Amino acid sequence: MKTLWLACFTCGILGLGGCAGTPVDRYQAEQPVLDLARYFNGTIDGWGMFQDRSGEVIKRFHVVIDAKWEKRDGVDVGMLDENFAWSDGTTSRRVWTITRVGASRYVGRADDVVGEAQGEAAGNALRWRYVLALPVDGRVWNVDFDDWMYLIDDKVMLNRSAMRKFGIHLGDVTLSFTRR
Repeated sequence: MKTLWLACFTCGILGLGGCAGTPVDRYQAEQPVLDLARYFNGTIDGWGMFQDRSGEVIKRFHVVIDAKWEKRDGVDVGMLDENFAWSDGTTSRRVWTITRVGASRYVGRADDVVGEAQGEAAGNALRWRYVLALPVDGRVWNVDFDDWMYLIDDKVMLNRSAMRKFGIHLGDVTLSFTRR
């Protein structure tokens, strides 16, 4: 019985350690440094796909983002107007309002985001976490998104998002951004 308990305890600790992931400050020394207000300013094109947990590509998309930043009471606030064209012929739109709340921290809101998105940047990377109200087959599911964005150069950024519900991995979104 002691051996079984010890095995369960060890697996539990190892499982929790696996949830921690890489801290964003691991990328502190990476170049070029990502400045959200600089990169997401103007028009950005993105091409991406959603893969289910088995890796099958379910949907592809193109997104055009019109972005601008302004100072409001001395604080950087960005508006990102995202217009999606999906491979099944449908379209959608999400408008983000992003506020810099510290040297490397951001919060964001959008109509289909539950609560507030939390972002932290370091070096060339941004980790962006939020809950998305995702319509699926006539129902709406609140799905956890864990986005990682990596600035490659002044024009290209890569994004990988893991989607989870109740801690269960649903799939991934992979996206490449290019500034015009």
